[in-house]
Amino acid sequence: MIDFFSKDEEGRIIATIKEAEKQTSGEIRVHLERDYQGSILGAAYRTFLALGMERTKERNGVLIFIVPDRHDFAIYGDRGINAKVPAHFWEDVRNLMQEHFRKGMFAEGVCRAVELSGEKLKAYFPWEKGDKNELADEISYGR
Repeated sequence: MIDFFSKDEEGRIIATIKEAEKQTSGEIRVHLERDYQGSILGAAYRTFLALGMERTKERNGVLIFIVPDRHDFAIYGDRGINAKVPAHFWEDVRNLMQEHFRKGMFAEGVCRAVELSGEKLKAYFPWEKGDKNELADEISYGR
């Protein structure tokens, strides 16, 4: 497991995911990886599939993929999201994360990005009665 977030930080991120998902049917996951081959977005996509995130009913999963050792991250949204949202939909989420990361505030950056993702997804995928949590809220870790 990648030792990046403290247990308290990890708990705060998971709680933030649960809160964000109360306003949207979208599913948000955070994954930390040691390294990757090719492009960061390609690695995020491969991880997205490995985690089974494409199996949501509305194809509205989003993965925040972080590679701490490379000081790199990507935000990958499934095709159901991309079919509805405007171009550059994730830019402000990315910028918010970068701003916090530059200050060394990694857990805070992830929490704020998760909150903003939930708010943004709410406009296209609002939570409705009967919505189920389709994906785990825990942070996943690569090799």
